[in-house]
Amino acid sequence: MSELLYGRNPVLEALKTKRPINKLLVTEPEGSLKTIVRMAHEAGIPVQKAGRKSLDQLTGGARHQGVVAYVAAKEYVTVEELLLEAGRKKEQPLLVALDHLEDPHNLGAILRVVDAAGAHGVIITKARSVSLSGTVAKTSAGAVETVPVARVANLTQALVQLKENGLWVIGLDGGGQEMIYAVDWKLPTVLVVGAEGKGLSRLVKETCDLTVRIPMAGQINSLNASVAASVALYEAVRQRREQS
Repeated sequence: MSELLYGRNPVLEALKTKRPINKLLVTEPEGSLKTIVRMAHEAGIPVQKAGRKSLDQLTGGARHQGVVAYVAAKEYVTVEELLLEAGRKKEQPLLVALDHLEDPHNLGAILRVVDAAGAHGVIITKARSVSLSGTVAKTSAGAVETVPVARVANLTQALVQLKENGLWVIGLDGGGQEMIYAVDWKLPTVLVVGAEGKGLSRLVKETCDLTVRIPMAGQINSLNASVAASVALYEAVRQRREQS
């Protein structure tokens, strides 16, 4: 589960040792708080201003000295490590990238299906995105411990990097160019899932090699992000098992 870390020295030490931090809450920066905020910005950690009373409530009246850090439920990995994970299993990479997904329950559910489908990891963004919180850990039913998660500052750049490493970038989109069944999921692939209610952002969609859609026969024209990811991943599982 995630934990709260507070007090200037503990938070400063966490930043120095590069402990994974989801975000910082700070009062008006002064003194050593300015250093903490600067280091957080340099590390790409979101910083939000908060009133002293809010921090008092959050910490149960403990001596927080104007700063509270939300520490990640587990260590993040690099995108390169996700590829190494596929290499260790002697499998073609199958990754899931989330384009500013915000609901922790969706992320937890996606981690569960990534684990079940045998995919090799998940990529999330640092800003405007859900992080590995306690809610995610609980919803994942243990998958947070088994699925490696990379956290990147810029998803578009990460996708370009993956393309340079030979991966096929496929975006899930309601108006996709092809049905999910028309894709060769046996190739090294990263499946990109958009945010709730927003879908893929423009730059991310333009970076995709192909966008695909799930057939919808009913009156509702979209699926929950985790459900959509599940449908696509299990088409990949079907194709890969038929090949083996």
